[in-house]
Amino acid sequence: MIKKIEGKGKSPRKNFGIVVSRFNDFITEKLLDGCLKELARLGVKKNQITVVWVPGAFEIPLTALKLAKKKTVSGVICLGAVIRGDTFHFELVAENCAAGIREASLITGKPVVLGVITTDTINQAYARSKDNGDNKGKEAACALVEMVNVLSKI
Repeated sequence: MIKKIEGKGKSPRKNFGIVVSRFNDFITEKLLDGCLKELARLGVKKNQITVVWVPGAFEIPLTALKLAKKKTVSGVICLGAVIRGDTFHFELVAENCAAGIREASLITGKPVVLGVITTDTINQAYARSKDNGDNKGKEAACALVEMVNVLSKI
């Protein structure tokens, strides 16, 4: 019989970090709200969460790495909103942010979840950060809890 490992379910009694970009905070605050509500639904207490605000999405990976390196932190959620403008800046920020988040996870061996949305328009960003419905912050919270659970079983 094949052994099956899954990580779905309630959160273990672990501490988590959340790194949030202040740039486009009219979106990132909604992502954070969705994330915190979902973590609470999954059984995470307020005293198990540390939220760190950074200037922009480019600053997220370094902060996430520093948080993930802490022995008391089991995983990190990264929240940001990169909205396309008229220049190549969008691509630089989005690609390097995602690559840095991946690297933080690989360096620490802990889940560092990409909850940074990248959109062409502000309306698309609003659609991915709804209070009720599609909220990528909520999805990032689910992914973190599932990954912490699954990694603890491997």
